[in-house]
Amino acid sequence: MNFLSHLHLSGNDEELMLGNFMADSVKGKELFNYSEEVQKGIVLHRKIDAFTDSHAVVEKSKARLRSNYRKYAPVIVDIFYDHFLAVNWENYHNSSLPEYADEVYSLMKQHEGALPQRTAMFVQYMIKYDVLNAYAKIEGVEQVLKGMDGRAKFNSNMALSVRELRQHYHHFEDEFNTYYPLLESYVAGEVG
Repeated sequence: MNFLSHLHLSGNDEELMLGNFMADSVKGKELFNYSEEVQKGIVLHRKIDAFTDSHAVVEKSKARLRSNYRKYAPVIVDIFYDHFLAVNWENYHNSSLPEYADEVYSLMKQHEGALPQRTAMFVQYMIKYDVLNAYAKIEGVEQVLKGMDGRAKFNSNMALSVRELRQHYHHFEDEFNTYYPLLESYVAGEVG
């Protein structure tokens, strides 16, 4: 799961959202630099990642990409799944995606000073390029993948994976639609 999914799975709890959003930039004992609720968001992010990485349905999506993108297949699937969440947003949330994105951007700007530097820099990029809304279009997914491609330590060619998204669109969408409700149930059990 990528940013949109992690935020959505945090519900309306702003501190949980902040923690879930910044989790990849928080290492080891840095966790304890944050409030208890933000810590819960960071831990929730890690649990979501572990659940996702080990799930059989997600493995089908990754397997379709592994021969061409090897270790980057899970990253690509996370972004593809955010695309399907964005495309089907009305099935998962009461407000529109643009309204939700504006709320998230406002929240992140409000708390920018408390975010790890790497996350704060990404927030600027995310707002400038309206990443959360961009997920709803294949061209937006391609732009996100190009950005990640540029930050990868090795030649990943992640941006090229859009061709597999187009070619196997309904397979990826079916897998997302099967998996995401299972993930929502898992998260409800962890949060509740």
